[in-house]
Amino acid sequence: MNNMDWKLLSSEYLHRDTWLTARRDKCETPDGRIVDPYYVLEYNDWVNGLALTEDGQAIMIRQYRHGLKQTLIEIPAGTMDDTDPSPAFAMERELMEETGYAFREIIPLGAVSANPGSTNNLTHMFLATGGVKVKEQELDDNEQIEIELMSIEALQQLILENKLLQSLHVTCVFYALQHMGRLQFK
Repeated sequence: MNNMDWKLLSSEYLHRDTWLTARRDKCETPDGRIVDPYYVLEYNDWVNGLALTEDGQAIMIRQYRHGLKQTLIEIPAGTMDDTDPSPAFAMERELMEETGYAFREIIPLGAVSANPGSTNNLTHMFLATGGVKVKEQELDDNEQIEIELMSIEALQQLILENKLLQSLHVTCVFYALQHMGRLQFK
């Protein structure tokens, strides 16, 4: 196999903020071509999970997403904090904050990249089972989240009707359904 890795020649930060960091790289390909500029967006890793109650209902969230200027239905998700010791810890924290549910088991399903061509982070996916409501939500100042419980069949229908728009969430749901042996659409 040929080495296809690029060599980083230089890197310059164009913008650094809590929610967005952008840099301009200058790279050299294995055959000597110079790629300049190459822009990369840096983010902390993300987590998302299909969360199920004790009786198997999917815990969905509804919230406004300004990028699309729409209120969407999604699975619980969030950004890993620098203080989170692991993706599973971050998922458990996000589930508690967004839903108020605690879970018997949080099963890792792997990781995917939203766009490996221009972003540096991964999304770690989980299936959380045995959910029990233990407290009220603890939302960030800019979050307004409504909880909606639905059957797995209703969730599958949302995907069939293209109503679950967040692609990383759809990916997680597919992996979770595969893990549960329920990856079936009519």
